[in-house]
Amino acid sequence: MLVTSKELFKKAQEQHFAIPAANFIDLESLKWHVEVAERLGLPLILALAESHLGDDINLEDAALVGKKYAEAAKVPVVLHLDHGATPELIKRAIDLGFSSVMIDASMESFDVNAARTKEIIDYAHPRGVVVEAEIGHVGAGENYENHDETDSKYTTVEDAENFIKATNVDSLAISIGTAHGMYKGIPEINFDRLREIAAAVNTPLVLHGGSSSGDKNLNKCAMSGIAKINIFSDFLAGAMESLNEQKPDNYLDVKKASKEGMQKTLEHYYGIFETKAVEV
Repeated sequence: MLVTSKELFKKAQEQHFAIPAANFIDLESLKWHVEVAERLGLPLILALAESHLGDDINLEDAALVGKKYAEAAKVPVVLHLDHGATPELIKRAIDLGFSSVMIDASMESFDVNAARTKEIIDYAHPRGVVVEAEIGHVGAGENYENHDETDSKYTTVEDAENFIKATNVDSLAISIGTAHGMYKGIPEINFDRLREIAAAVNTPLVLHGGSSSGDKNLNKCAMSGIAKINIFSDFLAGAMESLNEQKPDNYLDVKKASKEGMQKTLEHYYGIFETKAVEV
């Protein structure tokens, strides 16, 4: 069933688990993610990043197929626009039927970020759509063996409280040490900061940059107040690992191996996040 994340995140907060936001890059990976969720009987957040729109998938097709599979699913499925940077595109996603959107103005000043987030919330909430925003900044990681070199900016407790008060945002992505993409080494997660923010606010917290962050780190995040963890790069890595193992020599077998690798990755993270079934 197609749902918003509101009830899912409430259950995740109460029962101390996280829900994977499985990024899809084409219509096939979208279907593969839903298959895993249904097989395991677990909720799913189907996420499409604005930056992934292009030749392989457009917003209209993603909305049409995403809604079809979400509505037909026997488990709760959120259709989420991830890292929306363009207000016009975010509003179009809402009009097309996405049940959740993210406005990412985290590189802007606090006031500009809050104002842009409030603009999207004022459009989304009357239409029954929830909104995620980000404060602090989750950078792009390559080398976490050198923990002094990162473009990430940690979220402060004060900023989290003030941002929520100013915007009434539905969920908040915070920066506590992860980075987008693949990187060498394991990031140092600031669990003290996570616990401080989780204790100070009731708004569900989200973690970006889950790929390559380490299973122990991610499990601890799920246990410590993170309700949603984004995964993307590890799906590509899982597909490539499967392709390298099987060495398919035709197109259909390439698709089969890629599917197996991506689905194995999602199954793995459901276990790491200790995701539980949710009735809505």
